[in-house]
Amino acid sequence: MRYLLLFFITYTLLSPTVFAQNQAAIASAHPLATEAGFEILEAGGNAFDAAIAVSAALAVVEPAGSGIGGGGFWLLQAAQADRAVMIDGRETAPSRATADMYQNDDDTVNRDLSLNHPLGAGIPGLIAGLDRIQRDYGKLPLSISLAPAIRYAEQGFPVTARYRRMLSFRHSRFNDTAKQVLMPGGDLPEIGDLIRQPDLAKTLRLIASEGGQAFYQGKLAEQMVNAVNRAGGIWQEADLAAYQAKQREAVTSQYLNYHITSVNLPSAGGILLINMLNQLQELDYQHAPPALRRHYLAEVMRRAYFVRSEHLGDSDFVDVPTFLTDSDFARELSQSINPNQATVSATGLAPVAGKGEDTTHFSILDTEGNRVAATLSVNYPFGTGFMVPGTGVLLNNEMDDFSAKIGEPNAYELVSQSANQIEPGKRPLSSMTPTFVENSEQLLILGTPGGSRIITMVLQGILAFIDDQSAQQIVSSPRLHHQYLPDQITVETPGFDAAVIDSLENKGHHVKSLDRQFGNMQLLIADKITGKVDAASDPRGEGSAVVRFIQSD
Repeated sequence: MRYLLLFFITYTLLSPTVFAQNQAAIASAHPLATEAGFEILEAGGNAFDAAIAVSAALAVVEPAGSGIGGGGFWLLQAAQADRAVMIDGRETAPSRATADMYQNDDDTVNRDLSLNHPLGAGIPGLIAGLDRIQRDYGKLPLSISLAPAIRYAEQGFPVTARYRRMLSFRHSRFNDTAKQVLMPGGDLPEIGDLIRQPDLAKTLRLIASEGGQAFYQGKLAEQMVNAVNRAGGIWQEADLAAYQAKQREAVTSQYLNYHITSVNLPSAGGILLINMLNQLQELDYQHAPPALRRHYLAEVMRRAYFVRSEHLGDSDFVDVPTFLTDSDFARELSQSINPNQATVSATGLAPVAGKGEDTTHFSILDTEGNRVAATLSVNYPFGTGFMVPGTGVLLNNEMDDFSAKIGEPNAYELVSQSANQIEPGKRPLSSMTPTFVENSEQLLILGTPGGSRIITMVLQGILAFIDDQSAQQIVSSPRLHHQYLPDQITVETPGFDAAVIDSLENKGHHVKSLDRQFGNMQLLIADKITGKVDAASDPRGEGSAVVRFIQSD
């Protein structure tokens, strides 16, 4: 009887969503990318084909956040499957990479080399990821799924206020090719001006015709390697030829009566998310008053990011403890939380027993119940700023996500130890956290960009969903963040009033109010009983969340 009950509970939680009137939904960071996804759904594709189209379209129209010179993670679940899979298209370190490649003679870190130079570019994984999704899960060929992105690259997309703002932040680091393409005329373009990328269209057309291997072998690969090395990088053609997008198991857990599914290493997202939820369950967060909830959030974030710094790295290269997502370990961490006083990160945490405004996200649900949550990146806005001449490929700077020196922070002030040291072929630790949350009644698909703050934003989105907030309420809510070091809570402005900040400071927290907001969450909520879908795109960005009826054959 006990096993029958367990089967019933599992089947109820993970049973396919009922869809009314052929509803599909897409939330992405740009309206043109959302439309690209619907174009593919209306052509007979499934959610996985649409994910290819949205990924490629974002690479064209949102080059500050992602691109075919970058990588990402796709969380996929077929309607009838009982579990999700993760497609890992994270970049890898070139074969000539060394642990001290960004250290000066005096042992200081040369951050300019890891952020603003081709030496900071890992081997891209986005195209390999799309190729694998098409081969293993798609219904349509790449020639169809990539067509919208090719069209956007050829015909151009209009400059938006966000695009112009990102350009003003990073354009001084562009090489001449990137300047010519992304800011034609040499000056910041006006809102509404068209940005055309004919070389990128040519590259995408080659991939559409010959498949993903055309990016990693042959003339295009040779062209990229030669350009990178002329500019001082260390790529080799063998690095590109050896690259593989990997399918990995997702990480799963329970929080209250909700089933959590998220990404595994080399993303820290799923492990830290589950660790924080386990701590909150031990603290009975759901029944705590608002002021105590915020204190608890900061403290579990502090502990989770300490765990990140001590233990996490590419599991193909290092042994990562399996207990990090266990409830017993969360209990051990949470027992050190004082409800009335903040912990001091530098002295209040000891090694445990056993020891962003870039990036982009989209969420998709098709009429059959197939689902995708995907977070893609080139790391810093526009990556290195180096565009390979004649290709339209803008290189990532994901090598900065490694530990350039043990204990030294990266561009997002994240500290890592030896588990995240640079090694040839290794994938740098990431914060990208595409996630599914569901019970017998509802399904949540979410994720966001935001650098080191991604994981904590997803956590707060999940908790708001459990509190029965609507999709629009969740993406609009103010956010706070703690990452162990620096020892501070960062809060958005506008967002939190003086009374909230005072309540945190009275418990001993140092609160830093940013003069801006962070994140760009793209979120879908499906009612499993009625089939109704609620979609929302973060008002902090310029995205588009659409629910549309798709006529099936």
